Order: sequence, then C-alpha cells, then structure tokens
Amino acid sequence: MRMYGPNPSTLEALRGSNIELVLDVPNSDLPALGSDPSAASQWVQNNVGNYFPGVKFRYISVGNEVDPNKADTAQYVQFVLPAMQNVYNAIAALGLQASDQIKVSTATYSALVSNSYPPSQGSFDGVKSFMEPIIQFLATNKSPLLANIYPYFAYNGDQQHITLPYALFTATGVVVQDDQSGYQNLFDAMLDAMYSAVEKAGGPGVEIVVSESGWPSDGGGAGSTLDNAGTYYKNLIQHVNGGSGTPKRPGKAIETYLFAMFDENKKDGAGTEQHFGLFSPNKQPKYQIAFN
Repeated sequence: MRMYGPNPSTLEALRGSNIELVLDVPNSDLPALGSDPSAASQWVQNNVGNYFPGVKFRYISVGNEVDPNKADTAQYVQFVLPAMQNVYNAIAALGLQASDQIKVSTATYSALVSNSYPPSQGSFDGVKSFMEPIIQFLATNKSPLLANIYPYFAYNGDQQHITLPYALFTATGVVVQDDQSGYQNLFDAMLDAMYSAVEKAGGPGVEIVVSESGWPSDGGGAGSTLDNAGTYYKNLIQHVNGGSGTPKRPGKAIETYLFAMFDENKKDGAGTEQHFGLFSPNKQPKYQIAFN
C-alpha cells in the first residue's frame, strides 16, 4: 500500500502485517529535508527507523507530482533531488540497507512527458533540467521511478482522439501503431511514453513502478460511471498481473498501485476527485475485485 505521509497509528497497525509500504515525504516537507541533512535524518528515524523491521518499507517517495510548470508545486522543484539524497544517506546511516531493501525515489506523472504520441517520442524536454539529475540518481542507486499513470484523465481531456475501449483495455485490436510496436490499450502507451522519456534522460535501465492508477465511479466527468470504473480496475489488475508487460518492456508483471483505497468525500477539485475509491467512506466495497 501507499501512504502520502507518515501517520503513526497507521504505521503501528502495519507492524508485523507483512504488507509492503510506499511511504511519501509530503511536498511540504521537501524544503526542510532538502536543505538540512539532519532534518532528513530525524524524519527517517521518526518515520522509518522507529518502525523497521516490523513495518516492511518498500519505497520512500520523496515528493509527489512536483512539476516546475505548476504554480502550487514549482516552489518545491529545487528541493526534490537534495531531499532524495539526504533521505537516502539517512537510511544508509541507519543500516537499513538502502541499496537493497528500501529504495528512495519520487513520484512523477504523465504531464511531465512531452511528445507522448506516439510513445517512442516521449521525452522530458520541457523539464529536462529537473528530471535528468533525478533519473541519474535513480540509475546510480538502482531505484525505480514512481509514476502516476491515468488513462482516465487522458480520455476525459481528449475524447475526440481517445476512445473509451482503448482507455478501458477493451479494444479488440491495435489502436496505435508505433514503428514495430502495436498498442491495444492507453495504459501501455502512457507507460511506454514515460519509459522513452526516462531512457532519453540517461536511465535506460531504470524501471518504472506505477504508483497510482484508477478510474472514478461518479462525479460528472466523461465516462465516470460505476460500470466503467469496475471494468478499468478489473482489466488493469488482469493486465499488470498477466506478465505480458508493455511493448517496450515485454514479458513481466508491472508493479502497480490502485488509486485509491477509499472515496475521498471531502476532497477539493473536480467532482470526480471524490470517487476514485475501491471502497466507500462507510467501508463498503464498490466492486467485486480479485487480485489472483
């Protein structure tokens, strides 16, 4: 599971559960952790060291969707890489086997990829000075890049060119041909565009973990129905578990995190933002989902 910030009661509940955890450093903490190694050491001790090894930390995501071109996150851009380095060093100093056990990364998203059509053209051209050093850090430390991949938002924003079956994994044939690669679903195309960008940024061996993907069941957006959301989650699970991979990275499962566990009934923004949960706020499941 993934937590977007440390929560002591949740971390206690996870102790001994064998559930692997992605723990975020919230964006608001990036200036302190990026400018002061001792602050990073204290953060790691408080939120990782105090719970390890009872809690199985998998990744520390240092920031989420920091974007130089977004007014609400541009202030954090200069702190992402220094915070990653300081957190990495703090984990290593605690003897938590940073290179093997707890990987340090950051979570990005598709908006940072320029020229994403066709997928082979993907690049970080507009944010090269921000992303290239991050990719080089990940390559050096054999850590994956975390990426939030949402066919829903692409479909909602461009129904003229993107069909619902292509977004829901229900297209019956190749929809996009990219040289020798044929794409039957938008998820693979978006993920491979990110891979193309990562390769061009100096990370040909860097893996991508899909740190968010989901579909809203309501809220007024195009295609935001319970049926479509259930179809998306069911087909996504089947696809990433199936071992087919993507055309660019075939033949293996795709580590993927479903967004989100619960509907966020108090969340701001578009109406759809409140309806991405697998469960309602009253803890009732919205879909019949199996993971095996």
